[in-house]
Amino acid sequence: DVMGMRATRSDDTVLEGAFVPDKYIGRVVPAGAAGIDQFVLSIFAWALINFGNVYYGLASRVRDLTVESVKTKTSVAMSRPMAYHAEVQHGIAEMVMELEAIGPHLDTVARDWSDGVPHPDMPIKIVAAKHHAVEGAFRIVDRALDLSGGFGMFKKSELERLFRDCRAGRFHPANSALSHELIAKLTLGINPDETPRWG
Repeated sequence: DVMGMRATRSDDTVLEGAFVPDKYIGRVVPAGAAGIDQFVLSIFAWALINFGNVYYGLASRVRDLTVESVKTKTSVAMSRPMAYHAEVQHGIAEMVMELEAIGPHLDTVARDWSDGVPHPDMPIKIVAAKHHAVEGAFRIVDRALDLSGGFGMFKKSELERLFRDCRAGRFHPANSALSHELIAKLTLGINPDETPRWG
């Protein structure tokens, strides 16, 4: 019973007393950032770039719904549809400009990762792309609700569901706090495993 992403779920499987013989252990890496090699990074790359694309797709759908809506939405104070209102046009432009930046960002990071482009800061690029997509989707969905008026709050509105689903992006790893911590520490040359973690 969650606010968003109601069609999905996560479950844990607990294996009590399970034994795995050494011959079936593929690899052992150190705990923490020290254990992040290309294999481990590839798992994060796959997950974070895909999370980013989920929210990019969601934001694209929100843009499409909003554009179609304002073309026919009217007000007693206007003689033409809301699409002719200057501030509605401003809002649509903001949504489109945000999307125009997110798509190429995700595409570039995904392509460079897939092509093996040797970026020494690839972990930064991966985390930043996911963060950019999720935060951009937030702004787009929030603007769409502003432009939709009260209709966007009704359960029968697809926009209402997309608003709820968008909120889950901030819970997917890496969340905003961890994204900022990792990007800053890696940029500043601080080992993420260094203790104490802060201060």
